[in-house]
Amino acid sequence: MSPPQPIQPGDSCAYGSPKYFALCGLGGVLSCGITHTALTPLDLVKCRIQVNPTKFKGIVSGFQVTLKEEGVRGLGRGWAPTAFGYSLQGLGKFGLYEVFKKVYADAIGEEASYQWRTSLYLASSASAELFADIALCPFEACKVRTQTSPGASAQLRVVMPQIWKNEGFGGFYKGLTPLWMRQIPYTMMKFACFERTVELLYKHVVPKPRAECNKAEQLTVTFTAGYIAGVFCAIVSHPADTVVSKLNQDKGSTAGGVLKKLGFGGVWKGLTPRIIMIGTLTGLQWFIYDAVKVWLRMPRPPPPEMPESLKRKLAAKQQ
Repeated sequence: MSPPQPIQPGDSCAYGSPKYFALCGLGGVLSCGITHTALTPLDLVKCRIQVNPTKFKGIVSGFQVTLKEEGVRGLGRGWAPTAFGYSLQGLGKFGLYEVFKKVYADAIGEEASYQWRTSLYLASSASAELFADIALCPFEACKVRTQTSPGASAQLRVVMPQIWKNEGFGGFYKGLTPLWMRQIPYTMMKFACFERTVELLYKHVVPKPRAECNKAEQLTVTFTAGYIAGVFCAIVSHPADTVVSKLNQDKGSTAGGVLKKLGFGGVWKGLTPRIIMIGTLTGLQWFIYDAVKVWLRMPRPPPPEMPESLKRKLAAKQQ
């Protein structure tokens, strides 16, 4: 990895420095931990629609049945594994994304990094999510178990030892492959779509250059691009999300068995609440992540521009 850039006036750290990457990880912890935990009630209903569509027929029905049977407190079931799991996932997702993006950009050079920037975003985010999901998976297993299995405890400190006792270490990771199938395409879309949407918004929608926008205007663009990316993320990753929910509900089930049982239509159950959830979630995550960078006075590079060396090469070819 190339040395970090010099610290710019007003910044608290240099872009590409260990401190920069550590603070990016902190931003990921806050953005993912806060948003996923806040949306626990909607996630609860979404999971129940996926695993028991006969009883939970839709968003409104799901909330009504849950409130009737468990009260308002029941809507918070699964908040603890959500908070711990997605905080750790955010650490890896955002922190390692920034690391891999710089490592890969250094490896291919400035010109190729610009010309192949979408591929750079896709590769960096996929690499980061691979590791982030290893941290998330045990807590995801506990979350789905407590939300969807009849008689399961609502307390993480009870559910986690039970899985360990009954299923061993493998019980926490039996859903890792479908989790990767859900989260890696989701994260690739989340980062690549966000990065390119920000670029397009500043180029075609925002009436002035980014440098002339104040912090509030820049954060508005961040949230808008994040929400747009989130809608695409939800659609791309939803079938695998349904499989993960069923796997962690049913002891001894396999991904292939779940797919065969659900069929094509079954894996799309709960898509509407997930689009609402993931769109809002992704927009807020990017907003919080960027806001943390502003708060901590971290470097926030503008959308990429064509390097001067590449401009000269293209100009020479046209002559």
